[in-house]
Amino acid sequence: MTKSFESRLELLQNSYNKLIERKNEPVEINNGVYTRFKYPILTADHIPLFWKYDFNPDTNPFLMERFGINAVFNAGAIKWNNKYILMARVEGADRKSFFAIAESDNGIDNFKFWDFPIQMPATDHPETNIYDIRLVAHEDGWLYGLFCTERKDPNAPIHDQSSANAQCGIARTKNLLDWERLPDLKTPSAQQRNVVLHPELINGKYAFYTRPQDGFIEAGEGGGIGFGLANNITNAVIEKEMVIDPRIYHTIFEMKNGLGPAPIKTQHGWLHMAHGVRNTAAGLRYVLYLFMTDINDITKVTYKPAGYFMAPEGNELIGDVSNVLFCNGWIADDDGTVFIYYGSSDTRMHVAVSSINQLLDYVMNTKADGLSSEKSVERIHQIISNNFTIK
Repeated sequence: MTKSFESRLELLQNSYNKLIERKNEPVEINNGVYTRFKYPILTADHIPLFWKYDFNPDTNPFLMERFGINAVFNAGAIKWNNKYILMARVEGADRKSFFAIAESDNGIDNFKFWDFPIQMPATDHPETNIYDIRLVAHEDGWLYGLFCTERKDPNAPIHDQSSANAQCGIARTKNLLDWERLPDLKTPSAQQRNVVLHPELINGKYAFYTRPQDGFIEAGEGGGIGFGLANNITNAVIEKEMVIDPRIYHTIFEMKNGLGPAPIKTQHGWLHMAHGVRNTAAGLRYVLYLFMTDINDITKVTYKPAGYFMAPEGNELIGDVSNVLFCNGWIADDDGTVFIYYGSSDTRMHVAVSSINQLLDYVMNTKADGLSSEKSVERIHQIISNNFTIK
């Protein structure tokens, strides 16, 4: 081992340890609904060095990366053995995504990856790419992972190497290490993305929130966030989908919308996080929004505040796919604290912290979209007038 090899390795290890051990800091100025934190919690630089480098000086004398990592983002989340667990989408320099688990003691910093990424079993029809997993602790005793499984479109012309088919992959585990792969979800829709499993059975059936699509990118006639029931999970088939949260003209979700993580059960109803997509001159813009459904009828939307709950800010705006926030994981602690884990611009992971009480206040007391400029101004006038009466 040469001196240059040793010094380079020491430099890499010191830089990595400094990053992993860095304490996160809350951003003091906020909107009163949640608190952002200064530093991303997972990035490509958080990947263990022994994933990327061959440490043998005989086979890697220049200490080069042997496996490049491009990004870490869009993580499912769960509290497990008193640890805050993120099952992140890790994208290699080769553009293939896979899942890897990182854990933290406090949920806001010092996330460290487990030694090995997850080896997710394949079905009889292996996919090219998997990503954006939702972790759901179900009342049936299993922990489920629902994710997007992507394969090349068999109907694409030979010159087209970009058309793909997206469906919902399903796997389950009892320990987060050993995963049992189940058949992909079957629905009436041509393609599916952002499918979420409801954590409780509905009339003895498994309930799914879906996002029907005509194509890989375009929703087409897909009307928004869908819902359907399956008789079982080991061969899940939805025979009928209904739209419970539709796309609407000139809103933050006019082009596409999809559910994020599994909903949180509260005394007032089921609290949902979703993403909305609209088109702009600069491309697609992804933001996050909240809504609530009835505690007994989970298909009935009871509250839906106007506009976005969270949008990309500052460095969050920049990345591989800019102007994007995406959330497929949150954790509600027993004390009511809610950790919201979101990816920015398909590049990195962040955390924002709120509480059940704050989120309920926001959802139940923020007016719905009036769907016109006139109604927006009327709402502002009402707030101003109410403030002028305060003594």
